[in-house]
Amino acid sequence: MEKRFGPVVFIPGDNHGNYPCCNSLYVEGNTKVLIDPASNRDRLQRILDTSGVDAVWLSHWHEDHFMHLDIFEGKDLWISELDAEPLQSLDHFFDAYGMNTDERPPWTKTMYDMFHFRPRAANRFIRASEFIDLGGTTIEVIHTPGHTPGHTALYFRELGILFLGDYDLTAFGPWYGDARSDLDATIESVNKLRAIEARLWIASHGVGIYDSVPPDMWDRYLGVIDERDEKLLDFLKEPRTLSNIVEKRIVYRKKREPKEFYDFGERAIMSKHLARFIKRELVAFDGSVYQRM
Repeated sequence: MEKRFGPVVFIPGDNHGNYPCCNSLYVEGNTKVLIDPASNRDRLQRILDTSGVDAVWLSHWHEDHFMHLDIFEGKDLWISELDAEPLQSLDHFFDAYGMNTDERPPWTKTMYDMFHFRPRAANRFIRASEFIDLGGTTIEVIHTPGHTPGHTALYFRELGILFLGDYDLTAFGPWYGDARSDLDATIESVNKLRAIEARLWIASHGVGIYDSVPPDMWDRYLGVIDERDEKLLDFLKEPRTLSNIVEKRIVYRKKREPKEFYDFGERAIMSKHLARFIKRELVAFDGSVYQRM
């Protein structure tokens, strides 16, 4: 359900706010801002036609946050400089995900048809720790890397609202599978958000609005990382190839369709765990198989 908190309007995403959609925010200040335009295409079009939009902000560069950005052609686009490059071309986009050449063809049509991808350059970079006054509404920019290098959370100071972006507190847990995602930075960013006092928390996916976030909710969210660690280490008691690990379905728990989408997600996230294990000398890799040491 759409909800208003002073000048901030929460727009729930289709598919209960879950991928391939997200929840959007519309801020009615002297400057009218739409944050993450991937909720409902018809609703966003009506906002543009009736109330107006001066600028679109992206919390980060992922497709489930820019799906309907094409509606706002000609409007200023704001995003962290660290996340701007993937929007400049589809090749840059696939590079940022770390997709192999043979993984890209199935995605190309989807990116154009479902996500309405159009190359875009940022008109203005959102800078870490800056305060943006929209006229009666002051927003503090909180740099929260890990999910993406430039992932941005927002704190609406007068309202006490903390926009978490994709650190969404869902049961799936954090995503850190991009080429430049960082597992440890993800943990640091979640703990940074956890320490901020707020009256209301808004996330990009799922329920979206929380009037309280008890400690065990943060614990469960980060605990997904520990659970993946434990399952992977247990599986690596015997030598395993990366293909074996993907087929284990530690991230998504079971086989899902489309297979190429979920295979990529398993490989991407498990690769981050493997790299961290190797760095900590918990796992050895001989060029073909991984095994617990």
